[in-house]
Amino acid sequence: MRVLFSSLASYGHTYPMVPLARAALAQGHEVVFTTGAQFLPALRELGLGTAAVGMSIPEGYAAAGAGERRPEPGSEAWKKLMTQVFAGELPRRFAVDLQPVLAATEPDLVVHEAGNHGAGIAAARAGIPGVCHGFGLVAPDDFGDFGPTLRAVAAEFGVELPAGELRALGNPFLDVAPKSLQESELAVQRIPLRPVPFAEPGELPPVGGTRPLIYLTLGTAFGDAEVLGRAVSGLAELDADVLVAAGPTVEPAALGELPANVSVHSWLPQAELLGRVDLIVHHGGSGTMLAAAAAGLPQLLLPRGADQFRNAAAVAELGAGTELLGADVTTANVRDAAEALLGGAQHRRVARELAAEIAAMPSPESVAERLPEFAR
Repeated sequence: MRVLFSSLASYGHTYPMVPLARAALAQGHEVVFTTGAQFLPALRELGLGTAAVGMSIPEGYAAAGAGERRPEPGSEAWKKLMTQVFAGELPRRFAVDLQPVLAATEPDLVVHEAGNHGAGIAAARAGIPGVCHGFGLVAPDDFGDFGPTLRAVAAEFGVELPAGELRALGNPFLDVAPKSLQESELAVQRIPLRPVPFAEPGELPPVGGTRPLIYLTLGTAFGDAEVLGRAVSGLAELDADVLVAAGPTVEPAALGELPANVSVHSWLPQAELLGRVDLIVHHGGSGTMLAAAAAGLPQLLLPRGADQFRNAAAVAELGAGTELLGADVTTANVRDAAEALLGGAQHRRVARELAAEIAAMPSPESVAERLPEFAR
């Protein structure tokens, strides 16, 4: 069987699909992964076929006329911009670019991630069955113009989308979120899929001492030197060692002179690191949040944008961590919250229970065995 995977060109959208793509390849299927060109070398290293399609999310914002200053998350202006980008510019470009790839590869099934509606539209136009792969919690269905905008884009390609909500385009949904965190339901077939962290391999710095180890990251897209600096200052006051992944948007030098218990790196192999730390402090991105949950770690979440506020609220409500929002992200608050999580038996117990729930979800290998059920 030939299977085509397609994601937006983003770590948080691409890497959650890699474990299933690798499992399908290991079971003898032909697999082609289509996304932004910057991810193709790493995917080819895994033995996957590749093709570059679509535009990046920043290019989507630019095409929608957005500047560097973005509207306040949750505001009407923000919802309008999200609709323009994720229901308009991105799906239109992906649907255009994917059509010749589908014609050349003739897949039996297209697995598109939940943010890449354009791949689902292109598959429907070509008459190829689709499966929607989640990357985190299901987004709320409250964007008033999202549905009409996406339907209009689909109509440009001669595709009539199904009635009702369109978060999975009516396709079966591979849900990587454990039920205790997943608030929304979809009116489609739901197939649980264990979230398995993936990161490009790398060398870990020396870790493992007598003190607790804290890992701090604001991810790959929402790094902010000022916020990261306040978090570093707070964590440095604890009797703990602190590993910081500054990410591609923050230069480590921007954090200035650091205490002896803090080590800053541009990038760290997160999937390998999480099993060795005692606490994670992060932005609330879906991939990091689910990877930390799978590792049984208590989490201190400092959401910055996108789906991060929803993720932070879900973890805090469950009791597997706490969140600090906006102006509350101060040196003192980060220090106090981290100290409470390191010493809090209740949060650690809930985090372990969440990890056990995730471990019981079907593996990528078992879900890959089911993919022929959905193919043409």
